[in-house]
Amino acid sequence: MSRTARRRARGAALLRLGTAGAALLCGVWLVDDGLTTSRPPAPPERVATTPSPAPATSPAAAPAAAALAPSDPTRLRIPSIAVDASFTPLGLDASGALGTPPVGRPDLVGWYRDAPAPGADGTAVVVGHVDDRHGPGVLYRLGLLRPGLTIAVTRQDRRTATFTVDAVRSYPKSAFPSGEVYAPTGRAELRVITCGGHYDRHTGYDSNTVVYAHLTAAT
Repeated sequence: MSRTARRRARGAALLRLGTAGAALLCGVWLVDDGLTTSRPPAPPERVATTPSPAPATSPAAAPAAAALAPSDPTRLRIPSIAVDASFTPLGLDASGALGTPPVGRPDLVGWYRDAPAPGADGTAVVVGHVDDRHGPGVLYRLGLLRPGLTIAVTRQDRRTATFTVDAVRSYPKSAFPSGEVYAPTGRAELRVITCGGHYDRHTGYDSNTVVYAHLTAAT
């Protein structure tokens, strides 16, 4: 398969993820029994009924690094919020819903295996639990990230892809902008997604926290 064909295939995979419905990236699917006594830290920017465009890189932002060859991720590290987690690959189920890390493993993060791998050309998607019935999950503090902080992904090829955060946003599940979040940008980018906002025992969290980042180094 040519590079162009592979890129189109990945784009189609992300489109399937997006059209599966914004509810797939909301509290109900990421957590069955959330914390009811406190909320996860919220990002400073909550996008309401009219989603704003995906963030563009400003001239002052860290320059983008060249994309790497595809290789599966093995570990996610976000030092500023004390994240150090193993990956599990995720796909779509028969209904078109994105799978999740096992409910009993809030320490794991998942990556959408039919989209680009983190560090490869395109937009990689990483998801994780915000909490479970026992307490905070691996991405509970995701909303504390700010532009300029870094995310490191170790890969099976023993290379580490370092991403710099461009923006952190909160979207109501009723207005989750799938096309904007997953859109290819012509470079290696990363989206890290978890639940956020208000928790309701019957419907789960009402929002998603989304981190936008781009590849800035590879070692």
